[in-house]
Amino acid sequence: MTAKPGPKLTLIAPGDPPKAAPALGITGLSKCFSLAGRDVWVLQGLTLAVRPGELVCLLGPSGCGKSTLLNIIAGFLAPSSGHIRVHGRPVNRPGADRGVVFQEDVLFPWLTVAENIALGLKGRMPRRAARAEVDRFVEMVGLGPYRDYLPRQLSGGTKQRVALARVLILKPQVLLMDEPFGALDAQTREEMQQLLLGVWRELGHTILFVTHDIGEAILLADRILVMDRHPARIARDIDVPLSRPRKTESDEFHYFYKRLRSELVQ
Repeated sequence: MTAKPGPKLTLIAPGDPPKAAPALGITGLSKCFSLAGRDVWVLQGLTLAVRPGELVCLLGPSGCGKSTLLNIIAGFLAPSSGHIRVHGRPVNRPGADRGVVFQEDVLFPWLTVAENIALGLKGRMPRRAARAEVDRFVEMVGLGPYRDYLPRQLSGGTKQRVALARVLILKPQVLLMDEPFGALDAQTREEMQQLLLGVWRELGHTILFVTHDIGEAILLADRILVMDRHPARIARDIDVPLSRPRKTESDEFHYFYKRLRSELVQ
């Protein structure tokens, strides 16, 4: 009996522009740090594009420059050279068009769950409308029973739900996620991955998600951008052809995982 072929591993030439105008476009991005009197290039000539509504995972080993890249896109760091645009507009400082979810939740410990989520809405809309928005996002991420809790009363996974809702309520055009589930236990991490996918389907955000976990990238992404290092560039642009919802125990998932892993270790 002939074995059924698995999903194709489609490689796209790095930097190839997508057919649609990108929600996030980066051209020739480089970053150099001066350390002990010498220049160290962390990123050099990096180019990528993310389509509107696309969930793209940035995959690479620890220390390859993924977090540096996200900090530059967020406007927290200035690039040494190159250009970043969100829907065609240049990026040179932090802005409401980009939201960031970090691995650490960075919640205000003296504010309740609802107050943390509401913080960015102050002055943006009438109080009653803001309260309704907070209620909506509290329920969307499953925080109803915890809305009056303080961060010290929450588990790590619940804190990350608060951090996610606090960013989503501001309606960023691009959501940047820096290994947000990396510190969670396996079961909580799976729950958060499914929550993110549900929110993404409902709200349609453009997401750039940093990870060093191949399985997480395959589970989440429409495309996987693979970074090399010293200095970092986009080495591979890989389409993920698996239908959704994806099951990590399926034959197709395992086949694609093996193909991708073998491609990365070459």
